[in-house]
Amino acid sequence: MNHAFVAALADAGHTAESLADQLGVHPKTVARWANPGHIPQTRHRATVAELLGQDTEALWPDVIRRREPVWFRPWVDIEREATTLRTFELAWVPGLLQTEPYAQATLSGGMLTADATEDLVAARLDRQAILHRERGPLLVAVLDEGVLRRRVGDSRELMAAQLAHLLACAELPSVQLHVVPADAPSYPGLDGPFVIADMPAGTRVAHVDGPAQAQILDQPSDLANLERRWERIRGEALPRGRSLDLLKEATASWK
Repeated sequence: MNHAFVAALADAGHTAESLADQLGVHPKTVARWANPGHIPQTRHRATVAELLGQDTEALWPDVIRRREPVWFRPWVDIEREATTLRTFELAWVPGLLQTEPYAQATLSGGMLTADATEDLVAARLDRQAILHRERGPLLVAVLDEGVLRRRVGDSRELMAAQLAHLLACAELPSVQLHVVPADAPSYPGLDGPFVIADMPAGTRVAHVDGPAQAQILDQPSDLANLERRWERIRGEALPRGRSLDLLKEATASWK
């Protein structure tokens, strides 16, 4: 329980319903902010602190300890609040399902310092807590088979461990995994990765990665296009059982 938030809410004479009304969000969203690990989205955080007469850092100390890049924090906040996350990956295991060595390997070799890489790896691993949280989001992940076959890092052992971890994650009640097989014809996923987040109030937000800049999309036309892409990608993916069989075979191939 976030006692600081609960006390500030009472001291300001607010309830979850009255605060939600001023913010234009659902009361259940406000109620979740009293639980550990739940932080308002960036666009609401300062307003909430002002309405409660408190500093943001006093209400949510996690904010000042965060190690993910500032530009990525709005999406991390969305992940924490989402009811469902639907993600497609063409080249990498999704960050929410990566092992520490795999995450390290994906971030090494660029322009980052060792300290910056360490912070990003830690932030990526911290995000994974939502998959083990009570009433956390359902993660539906679709991967191209190339993700399982392409070596990341400098050892086969790293890939074997990563795919074994992926198998373990696929057994979680919060994770559903599918693979698009290598013999699938050209399909819309070849355009690149994306994530669609379903939010508690029934709205949707998407994250689209790119070589220059990632984007958070909330316009209906953009979301409709991504929804169509998602359905066509899922149509090419194997059912869950066959996907897990393929994943087991790929895991054994790295040993």
